[in-house]
Amino acid sequence: MLVLANIATSTATSSIIYNATSSVSSKGLWPVKTVYPKVGAILPFNRIVAYYGNFLSTGMGVLGQYPAPEMLERLEAEVQKWQAADPTTPVMPAIDYIAITAQAGAGADGKYRARMPDGEIDHALDLAKQIKGIVILDIQVGQSDLQTELPLLEKYLKMPQVHLAIDPEFAMKNGGRPGRVIGTFDASDINYAANYLAGLVKANNLPPKILIIHRFTYPMVTNYKEIVPLPEVQIVMDMDGWGTPSRKKETYEEAIYGQPVQFTGFKLFYKNDILPPSTGMMTPSEILKLTPRPIFIQYQ
Repeated sequence: MLVLANIATSTATSSIIYNATSSVSSKGLWPVKTVYPKVGAILPFNRIVAYYGNFLSTGMGVLGQYPAPEMLERLEAEVQKWQAADPTTPVMPAIDYIAITAQAGAGADGKYRARMPDGEIDHALDLAKQIKGIVILDIQVGQSDLQTELPLLEKYLKMPQVHLAIDPEFAMKNGGRPGRVIGTFDASDINYAANYLAGLVKANNLPPKILIIHRFTYPMVTNYKEIVPLPEVQIVMDMDGWGTPSRKKETYEEAIYGQPVQFTGFKLFYKNDILPPSTGMMTPSEILKLTPRPIFIQYQ
C-alpha cells in the first residue's frame, strides 16, 4: 500500500523504463507530495480494475461487445488475475460507462456529443451492484464543456458508488469535429471537476470521489502543476494510449510519470494492443514493474 501511495519504493518499482530519446529524468518526480484522502477513500487501499465502453456500441469498448453475464464473467477473470499478481492489494471491479459520447455529427445543438438516457446509466449501476463494484461515468464533452455537462449527472454523482472520468481527447476547445484532432483540458477544467465533486462529497456526507483523466500526449492536459488534488477527491492520471508494450511504457513514462499529479492508471486494449508489430497485451506482472505502480487499470 505504501508503494501504491507513492510513499515508499520496492525492488519491483525502484527503477523506471528509460528510453534514450526521452527527456524525462528518473529522479525527483516521485513520490509526489499531495493531500491525504479523507476516511472512506478507495485509493490507495484498493486497486480498481474497470471494464470500459458503452452498452449501445460494439466499437467503443468491451461493455458493449458481450451480453451482460459474459461480460461480467470476463471482468471477474481479470480481477482475479490482478489479485493473483499483487495479493497484498484488494481489487475492486468497476463498470466504466461512457455516459456522454463524442459524435461525428454536430447534433441539434451543434455540440458534437450525445447524452445517454438514464436507463443506460441505471443499467451500469445494476451491473456494478451484481459484482459489488463501483460505477465510473466517463464524459466526452465534444464542443460542450464540463460546466454544462456535470450538473446534468448530479443525481448519479451524489451516489456513494459513482465516480467520474473525463476525456480530454474529445474536448474540442478549439472547435472541430471529435476524432479529427486530439482535444485538450486545462488544469482549470480538471480543478472545476474536482471542486464540483468535492462539493457533492461535503454536502451529502459522501466518501471521497475518484476523478480519472485520460491522457496519452502532453497537449491533452495543460498546466498540470496547477492541478489541485483535494482530500475529498482522488485524482488518477490514466495512460490511455494503445500499441506495443514498449510504446505503451514510453507513453506512461513521458505523459504520466513525467508530469506527476497524484495516482496513476493504465489502459489496456483487447484489440488495438495486439495489432502488429505488437507481440501481445501487457500482463499484470509487467505493468506492476512500472514506476509508480498503476492503481487504476482499465480494459477497452
